[in-house]
Amino acid sequence: MDVSIGTLVLVPAIAVAAPLLVRGLARWVAIPLVVFEILLGLLLGPAVLGWIVPDDFVQFLSEFGLAMLFFLAGNEIDFAAIRGRPITRAAIGWIISLVAAFSIAVTFAIHPSAAVFIAIALTSTALGTIMPVLRDSGDLKTPFGVAVIALGAIGEFGPLLAISIFLGGRSPLIGALVLAAFALVAAGAIWLAARGAGRRMHRIITATLHTSGQFAVRLVVLVLVALVALSVILDLDMLLGAFTAGVLYRLLLSGAPRHDVEIVEGKIEALGYGFLVPIFFIYTGVTFDLAALFANPWTMALLVLGVVMLLVVRGLPSLLAAPAGSSRRDLVATAFFGATGLPIIVAVTAIGVDQGDLPSGTAAALVGAGMLSVLAFPLVALTVRGRAPAASAGAEGDDVEVPTEG
Repeated sequence: MDVSIGTLVLVPAIAVAAPLLVRGLARWVAIPLVVFEILLGLLLGPAVLGWIVPDDFVQFLSEFGLAMLFFLAGNEIDFAAIRGRPITRAAIGWIISLVAAFSIAVTFAIHPSAAVFIAIALTSTALGTIMPVLRDSGDLKTPFGVAVIALGAIGEFGPLLAISIFLGGRSPLIGALVLAAFALVAAGAIWLAARGAGRRMHRIITATLHTSGQFAVRLVVLVLVALVALSVILDLDMLLGAFTAGVLYRLLLSGAPRHDVEIVEGKIEALGYGFLVPIFFIYTGVTFDLAALFANPWTMALLVLGVVMLLVVRGLPSLLAAPAGSSRRDLVATAFFGATGLPIIVAVTAIGVDQGDLPSGTAAALVGAGMLSVLAFPLVALTVRGRAPAASAGAEGDDVEVPTEG
């Protein structure tokens, strides 16, 4: 396996520097952490300084980080809180986004095969990216935060289903049947977990919380790898397995002592946000094809158009999920959070380029639009609402229970 010593040192150096930069600038402007991870990766990567050289080992860690990002997103979704109005309206908004994105792509005389890739990319919402932003701003359990989480849940799960059905290199019917097979296995595991099948493990988790056994963390890795492997075996997108694994693990912990659950969640977040997830965002910046983006005026125009389309195609339908009686500021912030997308865009465009259906320049423009959305949209949303992560994180007044709506 190709390994660069310089890369091994500089990638964690960026991971350490990024939160320091966020903290240093917090008194003037609230910038999401991933902004610095992506930009520093781009700056030190081959596109600019060339200090970081992509290699097989860091690429593997990056892919594992992407899987962990979706695992954490699935693990943090409280389905009891988003059921009813939030999830229903978010689903309707996503369907509108998909139809609108495909219609616009075809209207621009883009080949239908490429139009599918573009449409799926434009309908994603980066739940794993905006979740830490909502947590740091104190909005995670507010009605506004619940609405955004519902948008993110549909905005990640919907595109994953579409990828598995339409982009698996087989007919949509066969894709749907294979997806149904995966759903049956996953649903069976989730059903068993919901009925308390994991409660026998709670004592083992408690007993090993502070020992070298670390059963809870090892179980995370097993559940994640097992469902990712099942997705790969069925020729589905691995992120579908990672997302489902997060949902399953949350159910496995249900009924465990609250104190133990908090400790386990802290360990999982440390593994994900402290180690693997930053590598994905840094490596996204490192491997970004800046040359393809500037190759011709069309790709540059497509980059700008992609940012606008994310707001129009994904942001505007996201307003359907906003809580009843939302202020104008909250509506604007909901649209910007809903239009924030990157991980799915990276995954979809990579598939398109590999299959030869999507030009590399178009893929670079779409990924660039996703990067700009991650860089700017959460910041705009926080600014519009007058929120700042450093000032609001952990505020007791923001950590309230949200009544569910039927």
